[in-house]
Amino acid sequence: MSTIPTTSRTSIRRLPERQQTDREQIYAALDAGLVAHVAVVRDGYPVVLPVGYGRSGDDLFIHGSTGSGIFREIADGRPVAVCVTHLDGLVFARSTFDSSMNYRSVVVLGRAEKLEDAEKSAALEVIVDNLMPSRRQEVRPITKRELAATLVLRIPLTEASMKVRAKGASEEADDGEDRSVWAGVLPILRVAGEPESSELTPQTVTVPASVRQAAAKVEGVLAGSTV
Repeated sequence: MSTIPTTSRTSIRRLPERQQTDREQIYAALDAGLVAHVAVVRDGYPVVLPVGYGRSGDDLFIHGSTGSGIFREIADGRPVAVCVTHLDGLVFARSTFDSSMNYRSVVVLGRAEKLEDAEKSAALEVIVDNLMPSRRQEVRPITKRELAATLVLRIPLTEASMKVRAKGASEEADDGEDRSVWAGVLPILRVAGEPESSELTPQTVTVPASVRQAAAKVEGVLAGSTV
């Protein structure tokens, strides 16, 4: 399907014109991100956990330690919410009330499924490729011990919603505001710094392609804001 159908839980009621249901656009926003925030109720209290993630097809994958109590509880099938947000700009209007942000935000609702064996290994590859493109080809394979220490969860992308703001400051020709006050957008861009070699890496070892590709991904996901 070209769209992700809305449900009573994913329909946006506040400024519904900002909702995006196009699957391609939602997946593009997910693929552009590096960190997701997973929300779950634990011991009667809401908890939010930042995690690395990856997407393949209609599934979102997250991972953590098998020693993590919260990850084991998420794996038991309880409801979770996952959010990935890009801040694209700060919108300066002629009042603080009308000021805003330009953003792309995706919220996924569902229940996580614990993966094993080949599915687990494949999902880990997806996560690594999202964070560090082509890195797997430069390093040794993951060991059985490392794999056993890692918990990998799949969350189907069947119930998701995206909200977008990508425009300048709200203003009207007859709004009566003082035009001597500046209004517009301060774009927020992601920038990758210069790679820093570890202390035990010989100076003769050059920075690999995977680091450059990761930097390119970070800097290639730029704001779509208009000033």
